[in-house]
Amino acid sequence: MDVLSLIGIIMAFVAIIGGNYLEGGHLGALANGPAALIVIGGTVGAALLQSPMSAFKRALQILVWILFPPRVDLAGGIDRVVGWSLTARKEGLLGLEGVADAEPDSYSRKGLQLLVDGAEPEAIRSILEVDFYTQESRDVEAAKVFESMGGYAPTIGIIGAVMGLIHVMGNLADPSQLGSGIAVAFVATIYGVASANLILLPIAAKLKSVALRQSRYREMLLEGILSIAEGENPRSIELKLHGFMD
Repeated sequence: MDVLSLIGIIMAFVAIIGGNYLEGGHLGALANGPAALIVIGGTVGAALLQSPMSAFKRALQILVWILFPPRVDLAGGIDRVVGWSLTARKEGLLGLEGVADAEPDSYSRKGLQLLVDGAEPEAIRSILEVDFYTQESRDVEAAKVFESMGGYAPTIGIIGAVMGLIHVMGNLADPSQLGSGIAVAFVATIYGVASANLILLPIAAKLKSVALRQSRYREMLLEGILSIAEGENPRSIELKLHGFMD
C-alpha cells in the first residue's frame, strides 16, 4: 500500500472538515445533495465528452494504483538482467530459452525470446520500444482523464453557485427559500474547488508518476537486453543499468 497517498487523503479531508468545525460550522453544512449532483454529474459528463471510451475505462482500471501501485523493483530488475547476461556468457543466447519460458513478465519474456531467436539489436530495440511507448502513452492518457476532471470541476462548481444565486434571486419575496439557495451556491463552489485540488489533480499526478516509473523500468530492461545481444561484459551491463536507479 502507498502509505503517503493514504495519509494525504486523510489529511486533506481532516483539514477541510476540521477547519470548518473550528470556525463554528458543522458537518451538515457541507452536505448538500443538489450541489453534489451538479458538480459530480457535470464533471464526469464533461470528462466523458472529452475522453475516448478506452481511456476512460483504463482510468477506472488504474485508479487502484493510488493506494496499491504496481511494484517496480529497479534494483531487482538489474540483478535479473545481470543474471541473464551471465547465463548468455556461459551457455550462449540459446541458454536463455528456459529462462524466457519461465519469465512471468510479458515484456521481459518477449525480449528474452528475441535474444534466443537471434534477432539483431536494432530489431530488438524497434520491437520493444513500440511496446513500452504504447503502454506509457495508454497509461498517461488515462491519467489525463482525472486531470481533465480537475480542470472542469471548479468551473462546474461556479455554475452551481450561479444556479443557486438564480434560485435565491427568484425567491427574494419568500425568505424561507433563501437559505437553501445560498447553501447550494456556496457549497457547490467548495465541492468544485476542493475536489479538483484535493482529489482529482493529485490523482492524475500520482498516476502519471507511476506510469513513468514503469516505463523507466521497461527502458532499463530494454537497455539490458540490447547489451546482452551486443555481447557486453556482465559487469559493464550492471554499471550501465545503475544509471536508471533513483
